[in-house]
Amino acid sequence: MSTDADLAARVSAAFPAAAAAAAAGDAAAGGGATAAAAERTAAAFAAAGFPKMPARALLALVSSEQGSLTAAELAERLGASAAAVSGAVRYLQTVGFVHRVSQPGSRRDLYALHRDEWYVVSMRNSPVYEKLAALTDATAETLPEGSDARARVADMARFYRFLNSRMPALLDDWEREREAAP
Repeated sequence: MSTDADLAARVSAAFPAAAAAAAAGDAAAGGGATAAAAERTAAAFAAAGFPKMPARALLALVSSEQGSLTAAELAERLGASAAAVSGAVRYLQTVGFVHRVSQPGSRRDLYALHRDEWYVVSMRNSPVYEKLAALTDATAETLPEGSDARARVADMARFYRFLNSRMPALLDDWEREREAAP
């Protein structure tokens, strides 16, 4: 089982730029510290399987005061190319975390977090667990009847169905928790 120190070491090894920004941010105050903390969080998301650039872009948006930035602002904050930012925001739009907002009188669009608790909306409307269950069922059916491999894959499908069935209640609990917080 991994410890927080193990995770930090893996994140630092996989994302040396984030580790350097974090070290610099720890010594700095204000925006530098926020940027470094966001980079550390994004690196942890990436270490957990979330794509690296979308994680960095998401954390830049979440930690921005307005919850929205232009592509140029994202590129500047992240020290990334326009192409990398474009791919990141396209991914975030696809999964429902952000949306594009046109600015009247400007050719630059803003990429903004949804105002209606984007994480709840994205999980409540996501068929991902049911799709994963169906895909793992299909995989299980290709394996020999009675084999350990088939049992493992079938168990994975049952787990995804379990998550799918519990997600609505979990999100309801989270909304109640959030409303009760000061």
